[in-house]
Amino acid sequence: MNAHEIDYKLYGDDMQFVEIELDPQESVIAEAGGMMMMEDGITMETIFGDGTDSGKGFFNKLVGAGKRLLTGESLFMTVFTNNSAEKRRVSFAAPYPGKIIPVDLSELGGKVICQKDSFLCAAKGVSVGIDFQRKLGTGFFGGEGFIMQKLEGDGLAFLHAGGTIYKRQLEPGEKLRIDTGCLVAMTKEVDYDIEYVGKIKTAFFSGEGLFFATLTGPGTVWVQSLPFSRLADRIIASAPSSGGRSVGEGSVLGSIGDWFDGDD
Repeated sequence: MNAHEIDYKLYGDDMQFVEIELDPQESVIAEAGGMMMMEDGITMETIFGDGTDSGKGFFNKLVGAGKRLLTGESLFMTVFTNNSAEKRRVSFAAPYPGKIIPVDLSELGGKVICQKDSFLCAAKGVSVGIDFQRKLGTGFFGGEGFIMQKLEGDGLAFLHAGGTIYKRQLEPGEKLRIDTGCLVAMTKEVDYDIEYVGKIKTAFFSGEGLFFATLTGPGTVWVQSLPFSRLADRIIASAPSSGGRSVGEGSVLGSIGDWFDGDD
């Protein structure tokens, strides 16, 4: 498997986008709806799956695309190809505040396992599939589900995660326990399991869940400080339609200001 050798540049800080530079006839694959802008000479094509199984027949293409439904993704992906005679650029934007993480699969053993919604784009030739966790506890208690995405190949791929990104290198036998939603990605050597918190009182009164992820080295792990699900929960809880209300944010008058605004 030889992925296209693309070049890239990241722009921004907390609302990033990545600009991919394509040589003539080079391509990049992306989730539908991720494109921000592209230069003249680049064409778009919608395909089943990621395009790496183009020689295996329609049935296998359909099976590969159908597997993506298990991760909550679309059946289709988009391929952007530079059909001009000169270098051209296409950009992909992060869907919410956070960071874009470039990963070179050729330097990471050819495989990275990631959360199902973290993939942004990759060089043509990178395989985007699903990874089933073998341990039963992971499937039932992992919060984010035991079906994760796997990126395989020897090219560049780009992930997106919320808040600040922490990259941790685990030594052999070293363990790291994290919230299941905060796990972004890990290399294939990392052992992944779900561990029970232990005390019911701790689970119910600490604000944390009953279970958390236990990662055992060796390998590399990427962790996000603000999962989108956590951010969304706070926004929904604060929305007036959900019973939330402003508590005088940005006003020295506080509740008095609400009274003048007509709030009860």
